[in-house]
Amino acid sequence: MSDNPRTPILRGANPAVQLFDGDEVVALASVWRVDESPMGSGTALILWHAGRVRVIGVDPGLSSWLSGRFVRHFPEAEGLEWSQVEVRTEDVEIELDLETGLVARAGSIEVRIDGPMGEREFTTDAFTLDGVDHGLSLRLVPCRRGSISFGGAPLTGEPRVEEDAERPQSTAFLAVDEVWSR
Repeated sequence: MSDNPRTPILRGANPAVQLFDGDEVVALASVWRVDESPMGSGTALILWHAGRVRVIGVDPGLSSWLSGRFVRHFPEAEGLEWSQVEVRTEDVEIELDLETGLVARAGSIEVRIDGPMGEREFTTDAFTLDGVDHGLSLRLVPCRRGSISFGGAPLTGEPRVEEDAERPQSTAFLAVDEVWSR
């Protein structure tokens, strides 16, 4: 570990859901409530589906930064085509409750995550984004269910869920009190 303390670059929440059809990823939605960052604060929704990325938020600078600096480099996005990016300026409404889950809406997109399976803290000094180690701490709540609707129609696929009593895991989760540092 370095003698130099890391500087926080983002504080907020980042619930997400990754949907699978068998072994194939069919969709990834990353929902953001940013309380503090060099790009300001606000909400955003990044959706990957059918080889296209939709980056949505009131502040296109913030939402594009979240997509390119973070989501694009998350393990969930590994192997996904990220060249067709559409940036849209729209409100992103977020209802987030650790006891019940998340509903997020942006235009014709709706993301739902529910069925919390406990809560745990996660901290690392070595979360690599685009070849650079970052510090990350958060409270993680894996959930039983997650869905994404686009244009009023639900996308196919389901999250992967392991309801192990000691450490449940899911590709549908709530992440709050999230702090990224460098």
